[in-house]
Amino acid sequence: MKAHTRDEASKRPLPIYAGSLAALTVFLTVAERKSFRAAAAVLGVSPSAVSQAISRLERDVGTALLVRTTRSVNVTEAGARLAERAGGAVSVALGAIAEAAGEEATPPWGPLRLNVPHLACRAALPALVAAFTRAHPAARVEIRVDDRNVDIVREGFDAGIRLREAVERDMVTVRISPPFRFVVVGSKRYLAKRGRPKHPRDLVEHDCVVWRSPTTNEVWRWELEHRGKMLEVAVDGPVSTNDEDMLVAAAREGLGLAYVAEHAVQADLAARGLEAVLEPFCPEVPGLFLYYPRAARNVPKLAAFVACARELQRAGASR
Repeated sequence: MKAHTRDEASKRPLPIYAGSLAALTVFLTVAERKSFRAAAAVLGVSPSAVSQAISRLERDVGTALLVRTTRSVNVTEAGARLAERAGGAVSVALGAIAEAAGEEATPPWGPLRLNVPHLACRAALPALVAAFTRAHPAARVEIRVDDRNVDIVREGFDAGIRLREAVERDMVTVRISPPFRFVVVGSKRYLAKRGRPKHPRDLVEHDCVVWRSPTTNEVWRWELEHRGKMLEVAVDGPVSTNDEDMLVAAAREGLGLAYVAEHAVQADLAARGLEAVLEPFCPEVPGLFLYYPRAARNVPKLAAFVACARELQRAGASR
């Protein structure tokens, strides 16, 4: 069989899907705005042009991508998959075209999907999201709060936030918080009744409110330090939970000692509702880190979010 030359290959007609690329941008705008009229305003075309583009794309792919009623627009299951898989690629392509044309980079738009632990919601994340949305009003931030160890690529997230030790080695990491401590705390009522532990080994004699991993269902061992070495202490008690708020609430109620991030109990410590124990043994961790796959670093909305994170860290370091 004769091999095709490069010239012959270039003369072959493009597949039908190639004609759908312009309509794909329209679809992604409608899916993000949940409105034909709003998408038309963003794109600078008429609502009827938006409707025609969506109809053409649905005809090409052979399935409905949007559910339309007189009151609302939403994506179908097929539409959600298409938006998830194509959104980042289209953003990169538009940015590359603008760069090749010598224009300014495409402004960030569309949803930025983040997977974060409860820990981040009390630390640097709120300020970072506020700075990003103020700077880039066309973008949206979708935050899934989840303490599981999540494969962000497989589950369709643009980026995640975790302690550095929980981030896969092949991910790009960007610091979003300064280092902080984990502390052991208890209520006055509990400490008056059971006494204050003086050494990590004393914890086996105490009731502890334990955190159970939503990923493995295993009880988290408390990590403490002694003479520069890390100690993992297996603790037990009457309450286990996968929620940090519940850890703190149970400690307030005198149900046992709890091991939590210091910033999660700063107000309680200041008001003396909870007291810290074993402070010489409490470890400091490097902080919270935004992470994402290297291949996604040029997606405009993610690149803009990373830039905001770095700017906030520089501002914090200069104070």
